[in-house]
Amino acid sequence: METGKILIKRYEKNPILTKHDVPYPVETVHNAGVVKHGEQYVMLFRSHLRNGRSIIGIAESIDGIHFKVRPEPFFTTAREEPFASSEEYGVEDPRICAMDGEYLVTYSAYSRQGVRVGLARTRDFVHLERIAMITQADYRNVVIFPGRFRGRYARLDRPHSEILPWSIWISYSPDLIHWGDSSVLIKPVTYHWDEMKVGPGATPIRTDKGWLNIFHGVFRTMDGAIYRLGVALHDLDDPARVLGIADDWIVQPEDPWEVTGYVHNVVFTCGAVPEEDGTVKIYWGGADTVVCMGTAIIDELINLCLTRPRHETFFS
Repeated sequence: METGKILIKRYEKNPILTKHDVPYPVETVHNAGVVKHGEQYVMLFRSHLRNGRSIIGIAESIDGIHFKVRPEPFFTTAREEPFASSEEYGVEDPRICAMDGEYLVTYSAYSRQGVRVGLARTRDFVHLERIAMITQADYRNVVIFPGRFRGRYARLDRPHSEILPWSIWISYSPDLIHWGDSSVLIKPVTYHWDEMKVGPGATPIRTDKGWLNIFHGVFRTMDGAIYRLGVALHDLDDPARVLGIADDWIVQPEDPWEVTGYVHNVVFTCGAVPEEDGTVKIYWGGADTVVCMGTAIIDELINLCLTRPRHETFFS
């Protein structure tokens, strides 16, 4: 693959969703999980309220670009236990995993106890059932693989640690509730575009050559942190085996609504939708303020992982 080739084609009319598209008062629209549901694309997006806390809204689209937001949020903080005390400060950053005829939704739950990840499910994006809090504090960015491995579910996550820089881990579960057998997979690299931290982004995409993992990486500068997106490839049968991590990022903040906003210099993905023509629609929050999208050729992202990988010692 030629060096410096632009792999992500930004939609020319980005952003595709802003707070002005929401029929109830919010200050931001960002960090959206997206999935195909029947003939429609369904987007679950995070919004800040004027009190600074977050809720999750829902929007639908025929083409994956032009979305219409429903009149009411999809879900807000729980009012009853065992979830209320874990969600009292807001719910954020939903990811959607389609599996076994239903959709699993993971989300970050903020409270005085810290940040935990909750798991919910829906079949129709009308009724939502909370299942469990599936991490302790402090965890974020849980994405569930849409498949099983030797009878177990698998997920990528990112625990907080000052001893080991914020890294991507893998864990397994027999029932989606109890998780363990955890190991670290992808670590930040010193003086690299992701040297501060990495974290899972979109739900992993199954391809003939492996699971495509679109993740975020963060680099600290004199002007603050920059969030970019990268890609890695995991073995189909053993997702703990990383086949390659692209040395280059694939998207960085460039457009005005990515450089400036609620949190400047941020592109952050929670969702990507593979298409039958071999492309993928990638959705990202711009500056924690708007939703943007772009398209890529899946094979080109895979080739980037395999032909321009990091040195093995960086992630062994």
